[in-house]
Amino acid sequence: MAAAALIIAGGLASFAIGGANAAPGAADADIIAEAPSGVVAHRTIDIDGVSVFYREAGDASKPTVLLLHGFPTSSQMFRNLIPVLAEKYHVLAPDYPGYGASDAPARDEFDYTFANYADIVEKFIDKKGVDKFSVYLMDYGAPVGFRLFEKNPGRVSGFIIQNGNAYEEGLKEFWEPIKAYWKTGAKEQRDALRQFLTIEATQWQYTHGQPKPELISPDTWHTDQYLLDRPGNKEIQLDLFYDYRTNVEKYATWQALFRKHQTPTLIVWGKNDTIFPADGAYPYRRDLNNVEFHLLDGGHFALESHGALIADEIVDFLNREVK
Repeated sequence: MAAAALIIAGGLASFAIGGANAAPGAADADIIAEAPSGVVAHRTIDIDGVSVFYREAGDASKPTVLLLHGFPTSSQMFRNLIPVLAEKYHVLAPDYPGYGASDAPARDEFDYTFANYADIVEKFIDKKGVDKFSVYLMDYGAPVGFRLFEKNPGRVSGFIIQNGNAYEEGLKEFWEPIKAYWKTGAKEQRDALRQFLTIEATQWQYTHGQPKPELISPDTWHTDQYLLDRPGNKEIQLDLFYDYRTNVEKYATWQALFRKHQTPTLIVWGKNDTIFPADGAYPYRRDLNNVEFHLLDGGHFALESHGALIADEIVDFLNREVK
């Protein structure tokens, strides 16, 4: 436990250093442009009074790749991917409020909904001066990104979808207790979901479905759990479990937009995922014509086990599809 505490303390120290940075200005863009491409800057930016932490790398004059994280993690899930993409692209990876090193306002001071997360991310990319972007969508990142797409489809140059759902077929047995909460909104069903917020559940998310779970660093789930265990954070997560139903209500709208706009898409999906199984990956091919489709022998956090392969596929995809 002492070793784990040291690991977490070191990670939080780096968060604190990044969080102390001043809001970015024109000089920061110059620094990014002049820095070696693999250098990752850790910054904060004020969005409607909320301090949003983000990672940035690459030349800001090049096409932007926006990385949107899932539950229960943060932009740290992209820590190894960012330097690779930054060789050729401008990379941005924000933490949503309540996650990572971003502020976690009290529930009565902030609207913890996916609609509001999409608004926050939209204001973030606007402040960063980004017009068009490709977007990596994982888990919660999918509804956030697809809501951005719904707002302005022409702004999205390409989708990179990794275990991010937009189809009823992708909501299997794992979702039954969450669906029960959607039906009632009652305390009994809410409390039943607290099991998903324990260290055991967080470790399971990272290791389940991985053929070699010993290759997944425990730093991942210990860091995520430390932040989940902050006072009040579990209630935030339960609010988001309940609000996820509003994403399902939008599936038909998003699918119609897929068919209309035919955005180039790369799918790199951990096929052994129980949360978002491969059943949710196949339907994208029903609505999108320009799809590169890869099922990987991994789980929910396929980027942890297949990072090099996914990075290669993304770079190849972007080189061909994004000008």
